[in-house]
Amino acid sequence: MRKLLKFLGLFILSLILLLGGYILAGIGLGRMGVAAEKNTKEEVTIYLLTNGVHTDLVLPVKTPLIDWSQHLKFENTKSKQTDYNYVAIGWGDKGFYLDTPTWAELKFSTAFKAATGLSTAAIHATYYRTMTEGEDCVKVNISNDQYKKLIDYIQKDFIKKENGELTLIETDAVYGDSDAFYDATGSYSLFHTCNSWTNNALKAAGMKASVWTPFDKGIFHQYKAASIAKGSMYGW
Repeated sequence: MRKLLKFLGLFILSLILLLGGYILAGIGLGRMGVAAEKNTKEEVTIYLLTNGVHTDLVLPVKTPLIDWSQHLKFENTKSKQTDYNYVAIGWGDKGFYLDTPTWAELKFSTAFKAATGLSTAAIHATYYRTMTEGEDCVKVNISNDQYKKLIDYIQKDFIKKENGELTLIETDAVYGDSDAFYDATGSYSLFHTCNSWTNNALKAAGMKASVWTPFDKGIFHQYKAASIAKGSMYGW
């Protein structure tokens, strides 16, 4: 009995140390920045959006480089309206997206699969008419070349049909009238979260990013620091 209690104590202590190390690494590396490309033109305006936990890339629906409505079709949303100006794109665990509308409904099986990379992924696309800067939303101006890289990064993670169309997930678990889910490549884990996906997108596009971050705070720290340097606080 004494050996069992000792084993359980060591096991619990190990979990606490691992969790603590993970959080400290996430915070520390999240505050360490990767510099953006220098001397780039300000040709496309995008936004970074967070709900306090999860980050999205918010992109103009139509530019000369891409018309997202030709891929993320308006007709796939409940409203089917076509007057949206922005689309927010985020990658994440399919189980979290579809089976966990609130934290109170989180199942152990969903959390376990997500943490260990055993589940599948999805991309959530939400249309907006306007965007407003604030604590949860920051505007970033980037070059056409950076935007092309961002487009390529996003498109490679969609699972496509033989005809090239994206694979829409037929579900009633949408969050509103202007969003839809699509099957995505990869799998969520403690080391590849929705926020590290966004952070990797910023890196791929030559934009300011964290060294690594599983949290939204790491990404927003980089842009908060950049806004202070420019003398603009965006409401922080």
